[in-house]
Amino acid sequence: MKIISYNVNGIRAAIKKGLVEWLAANDYDIVCIQETKAQPEQIDNALFEALGYHCYWHSAEKKGYSGVGILTKIKPNHVEVGSGLADYDCEGRILRADFDDFSVMSVYIPSGSSGDIRQVIKMKFLGDFLSYISQLKEQIPNLLVAGDYNICHKAIDIHNPKSNKNTSGFLPEERAWMDDWFESGFVDTFRYFNTDPHHYSWWSYRANARNNNKGWRIDYHSVTPTMKDRLVGASILPDVKHSDHCPILVELE
Repeated sequence: MKIISYNVNGIRAAIKKGLVEWLAANDYDIVCIQETKAQPEQIDNALFEALGYHCYWHSAEKKGYSGVGILTKIKPNHVEVGSGLADYDCEGRILRADFDDFSVMSVYIPSGSSGDIRQVIKMKFLGDFLSYISQLKEQIPNLLVAGDYNICHKAIDIHNPKSNKNTSGFLPEERAWMDDWFESGFVDTFRYFNTDPHHYSWWSYRANARNNNKGWRIDYHSVTPTMKDRLVGASILPDVKHSDHCPILVELE
């Protein structure tokens, strides 16, 4: 089973850049999407349904902002829209699909890069989200949390850790939260298979960053320990260019 996570930075823009054609050329079972920047009625589901996908969306109340989705060729038993945390559900950040023996969540963690107020909101989200997931794992032990976490965990995950040590996305308190996240039992699937540097999933549009591979690894597939034995492989797909992010892939038995 092949599962993709992809911050598309606007699904309508990504479609114009060949997103559907790319999906048609690859046999992905589940695609978790972040930052759709669209209401459900603005997305042409028929494009994805023609490829065999069932389509599910959770959009922000604010138009053109945030939003997550799940495309899946396996029909879920249940789809949970949001988390029940009203402060975040209005921003369309969490969507979960439950299957027979595991669940997949598409999550878009807030960015704090626009200023101090959003950084405060981000840190509150992180605390609340960890508590929410800790309770959810008791109900759903086989859980994959895919998405844009908007945090580089370690120095190896960012092209210039020294100059970014005071930058949102690489702050000590954010990295400490990632420590707590993985210490709570989650497995960083990419690092489970790959320990080399210079692997990134997001690049600034400035200063030719992508061509120079000056990026950040802020997109993750995290799985609970009960799913560790099912891991077959994990990779980042930097040559796929519909967004300032690239897709990440995990393969499960």
